[in-house]
Amino acid sequence: MRLSGTRRDVGDLRRRYRKLAVGATAAFVVLAARAVQLQGIEHEAWAAAAQENVTRRIPLPASRGLIRDTVGRIVADNRPAFDVLVTPYLFDLEQDLPRLASVANLDEATRRDIAARIERLPPRRRTHQIVVLRDVDRDRAAAIEQASLSLPGVDVVPRAQRIYPFGTLAAHAIGYLNEVSAAELERDVDDVYRPGDRVGRAGVEREWEALLRGRRGEQRLLVDVRGRPQRAADTGGLAAGAVRRDPVPGRDVTLTIDMDLMRAIDRAFRGHPSGAAVVVEVHTGRVRALYAKPAFDPNELSGRIRPEAYAALLDNPFRPLIDKTTFETYFPGSTFKPIAALAALAQDGFDPGARVTCTGVHEIGRERKRCTQVHGEVDLRAAIVRSCNVYFYRLAELVGLQSLNLMAQRFGFGEPTGIGLPSEASGFLATREWYERHFGRWRTGYALNTAIGQGNTRVTLLQLAMAYAAIANGGTLYQPLLVERISEPDGTPIAHFEPRVRRRVGVPREHLALLVDGLYGVVNDPQGTAYDARIPDGVPIAGKTGTAEVRGRLAGAEELKRAWYFRRDHAWFAGFAPAGDPHVAIAVLVEHGGGGGRYAAPIAMQILQEYLGTTGAAEASGRGR
Repeated sequence: MRLSGTRRDVGDLRRRYRKLAVGATAAFVVLAARAVQLQGIEHEAWAAAAQENVTRRIPLPASRGLIRDTVGRIVADNRPAFDVLVTPYLFDLEQDLPRLASVANLDEATRRDIAARIERLPPRRRTHQIVVLRDVDRDRAAAIEQASLSLPGVDVVPRAQRIYPFGTLAAHAIGYLNEVSAAELERDVDDVYRPGDRVGRAGVEREWEALLRGRRGEQRLLVDVRGRPQRAADTGGLAAGAVRRDPVPGRDVTLTIDMDLMRAIDRAFRGHPSGAAVVVEVHTGRVRALYAKPAFDPNELSGRIRPEAYAALLDNPFRPLIDKTTFETYFPGSTFKPIAALAALAQDGFDPGARVTCTGVHEIGRERKRCTQVHGEVDLRAAIVRSCNVYFYRLAELVGLQSLNLMAQRFGFGEPTGIGLPSEASGFLATREWYERHFGRWRTGYALNTAIGQGNTRVTLLQLAMAYAAIANGGTLYQPLLVERISEPDGTPIAHFEPRVRRRVGVPREHLALLVDGLYGVVNDPQGTAYDARIPDGVPIAGKTGTAEVRGRLAGAEELKRAWYFRRDHAWFAGFAPAGDPHVAIAVLVEHGGGGGRYAAPIAMQILQEYLGTTGAAEASGRGR
């Protein structure tokens, strides 16, 4: 019995030994395989990770490309500035933030803001540097730089601060910069931006962001466990020397806008609190001016604008943040009558010489539609010259809403112009179906209102200027051209943009000639609505005045509605010059200005006279071809 037990013990021991041997062998195999994986297959990845532990990356911002006007004046520039960056995983809020606050002389509000921004960062962003102080002066930058050994993870980085030498002039078209948002960083899968980076927010700055921003560079420094820079000799050769990749500056953008013309428009608008003007070349579609008043200062919006200053922009009843040239839409008033005239001329049997008697009132059913005055007998030309509503009411009864809209569409109304600016409005052409849907039934009066530019037709100033350019040049509707060329910082051209035709409007030249004759009479005929605004012996101008009713359509506080200024109509003038050989077309709007002939036409005359000049008109018209 004892022998048998001994044998069983020996057998159990052997089985346990075999299991132990198998387990030990398996463990060694796993360890060996892991060693092969780490030292062979994944060597480069883990070596790179080890390298990251002893290096710190400092981003080197790229210089943003310049924006110039058509003759080379810089409208968006850069100046030297200094930013303070922090690497959150190396920065101890309890120890390092008080030191930084002391060195940089930070107030309590700024300290809390820095702490809150670092605490909000997700883990994956804590190894990326963030901007905690922007555009510090040279003295503070030098003090922080000297204290960098006791401030791990803190760097002072030079960069270019965006500045706009012309301030509010063309601000909506040029745009501005502000800080990239957290939501944008989340969507930034290509890691183009870092927290604190600035991005284009409006106008050309936004539309051409990818070319203007350039490509960020990087410098890698050897650091110890506290993130302090080390000399290459102190690392035992683990990572000898620092690595630097220089930033690539952004491309320069040259616009078609002429800032001298913008200054002339600004002078012409003195005394008027709100309005807009657009000037385009008739034969190319180049945009020479996009003026909106009031406007914001992009220098303020690109910096740290005070909350009260931004609130003042939002509360301003004249809406300085809104682009009145391409985004806001308006009732065109009588500037739409040339479109109605062309729609009538396209009708078989229409006689532009037939006379209509204007008694000052046009009756349709129980409704009495009034004219501006009693004009007596008028034909098409006289109706345009004197802006007779009754004539165009009769015309609309003949033509109908659909034909009015179809002609308007030919000239680009109801659709974006394609200028290449963010948030361009399409305007609006109301159809019969739209009226039935919104008002329950169709009434002929809706078409009559459309013919005189009231109703529910809405246009942008740019659309109106492009339409009048097409009238002036014989029927070619151009796509407005705002960006002329792209170049390298050294001036090497990259791209040059030529004029593009959107469509031929398909209107017979004899019809356009009749219309142009009427538009010339508006300014130069003693009975014309803009005759008093003409400049004798100046550049000959053709165009149309307009007065768009806005009463009862105001939004906002009741006290604003009661203000006398906001109860006034919008004043319009749209036209082209020189009348005999057009070079530029213009659209001018004075918000709540009153009558177009009295308030908008003089502004347009002054602008065109100053821009073209009495003796330079013919030469200017040649440049536009």
